[in-house]
Amino acid sequence: MPLLERVVADSERLLGADHPDTLAFRSNLAAAYHDLGDAQRAIPLYERVLADRRRVLGDDHPDTLTSRNSIADYLREVGATRAAREVDEDALARLRRVLGPDHPATLTTQNNLGRDLSRLGMYQAARELDEDTLARRRRVHGEDHPWTLITASNLAFDLRRLGEAEAARDLDADTLARRRRVHPQTLASANNLASDLRRLGDVEAARDLDADTLARLRRVLGDDHPRTLTSASNLAGDLDRLGDRHAAAELRADVRHRRSGQGEATPDNGP
Repeated sequence: MPLLERVVADSERLLGADHPDTLAFRSNLAAAYHDLGDAQRAIPLYERVLADRRRVLGDDHPDTLTSRNSIADYLREVGATRAAREVDEDALARLRRVLGPDHPATLTTQNNLGRDLSRLGMYQAARELDEDTLARRRRVHGEDHPWTLITASNLAFDLRRLGEAEAARDLDADTLARRRRVHPQTLASANNLASDLRRLGDVEAARDLDADTLARLRRVLGDDHPRTLTSASNLAGDLDRLGDRHAAAELRADVRHRRSGQGEATPDNGP
């Protein structure tokens, strides 16, 4: 951090406080504060960079719009979803006009706005926006690109919330198959698909998928990792529903024993 602070100070001295490179260094410093959880330094610096870029570069310059996205990201993280939505809506309108509707930066902001709408409970609006984003990302990036699969997962979430469990299942199944080939978030997609299967009453299929997910998590993350223990709890629920009470009780006892040594576990709800 001291190195970045010195870079900013040197750039201000040598290039000037309003030089685009100085503004870029200052933006990087704000992001570093952000990553460290230092909101008292990150937020004022983000806001200063945005104000300076609007004054020096204009409201529609790509660097200015990048600053808007940075502020929206932080607002989402601290739970200020309505404020994030307002920033994303403004940025999206400008990006569509400046860069076009299919530019990767435009689609990233459109994807983020879809998340805002979903978090605000506006599932139909989120679904319509995510469907458009998914279609564009498939055309621009390809069906197996990680960004495409993130939007596909978001859309499946919308469909679940709208009661379209079969459509959510089909999309999650396709996303899981693609992530197994190319993407590291395979296990999150497996967890989502198992949830779809349970909602549709196919508990045996959910059990088989949860058992496979648990085995992979144990191998990748270890027996005591919070995600592993959450997966074990999901499998225990499947076993209970299928009448295998003894196996479910044994699995839950093991989860309780492992959690007792690490404090309260953090659930993993998937993307």
